[in-house]
Amino acid sequence: MKQENNKAFDESFYKSVEHEFINDILPFWEKNACDTRPGCEGFYGSISSSGLADAEAPRSIVMTSRFLWTYSAAARHFKNPALLKMADFAYRTIVSKYWDSENGGVYWSVLPDGTPCVSKKQIYGEAFCCYGLCEYAAAIKELHNDALSEEAMNYALDIYNFLEKYALDPEDGGYLEACAQNWSPTDDMILSPKDMNCPKSMNTNLHVMEAYTNLYRTLPVVFSDAKAIRAEVGDSLAALVRITVENILQPNAHLGMFFDMKWNPLSDEISYGHDIEASWLLWEAVCELEDEELKSEIKETVIKVAETALNEGFDHENGCMENFLRSEPEGKVRDRTRVWWNQAEAMNGFYNAWEMTGETKYSDACHAEWNWILNHQKDRENGEWWNEVDVNGNPVLTEDKGGNWKTSYHNGRTCLELLHRSGYDS
Repeated sequence: MKQENNKAFDESFYKSVEHEFINDILPFWEKNACDTRPGCEGFYGSISSSGLADAEAPRSIVMTSRFLWTYSAAARHFKNPALLKMADFAYRTIVSKYWDSENGGVYWSVLPDGTPCVSKKQIYGEAFCCYGLCEYAAAIKELHNDALSEEAMNYALDIYNFLEKYALDPEDGGYLEACAQNWSPTDDMILSPKDMNCPKSMNTNLHVMEAYTNLYRTLPVVFSDAKAIRAEVGDSLAALVRITVENILQPNAHLGMFFDMKWNPLSDEISYGHDIEASWLLWEAVCELEDEELKSEIKETVIKVAETALNEGFDHENGCMENFLRSEPEGKVRDRTRVWWNQAEAMNGFYNAWEMTGETKYSDACHAEWNWILNHQKDRENGEWWNEVDVNGNPVLTEDKGGNWKTSYHNGRTCLELLHRSGYDS
């Protein structure tokens, strides 16, 4: 273990994290996610809680890009080219079925044969595609030194340029929710049935920031002279960090969810998972930028967001993150469902807060969360994590085990993030 001050986490903790990733998460998706039927190559858009795949369900760019990122990142971390097999499959699927050769960018979803299903440019999906493409480009470069790495990175840069040209709000900052297929304005902004049809959201801007952070980080891996374009990406990233802190973050230390063009909040919903996720993604962004002034400006803010998520959104008795709090006609409603991605992001966010502060309340929360995951969120019989678990620790079997939103990304990223930060090497 490289990190000498890592006394709050012993070797057995990291060994458990690595084991979960290598022996459970990765094999589950390799076995269950891929549709290899000729003409229908891609990833199943729905896998039930019992493991039954719906071969005819539409498939999203978010899902495909998340697989691309996970297996590319895993291959880089473990320096194992064999892990690129799934990433290669995802990359071929994106290029052959999702890429809009006429207008550029990617479709939001396609049918199994590649026919566009929802063809608009949903910026959340574009961001995830950029995120996965640049990770894949870096993996190919490091493990194969292949020209394919430059091709993949150029696709990522194409998306970046489209977002800057069509999705960026030059007046009030941040990125729109969606554009039409040809990148013209659209009134159809909605991301999912759970979201509001509004011009801007925290979720989309958070993941554009995540994508730009990875693009900024991986550009010099692929291109020997990426100084100019990297500087542009860095400027875009720094601007989005400021938008997040100044406009999306609310006075109560929670992130607002939905906004009009002028960043006026359109709801009072609090999403505890997004709060803790944003805390560490913000810090990751400014650390990659190596902007000491910006780091100094937002450090206490990042810690405050994590602390508020711990105090208000974490179930200390059971050791897990709750879902949301919002106003309904009958009053404030608190959803205590334990959703898989909230648990994963709690691990990242509390670990990051512990690294920043050294405070044991964050490392204790991390340990408690990991115990919850292994004992309740994880399907110990069939593998992977349950999508949702109720307050009594029972899986909600009506929710898919996998599909257009649930892949190897959130929990896989948690494992990789902890292993990377600790320097653990078995």
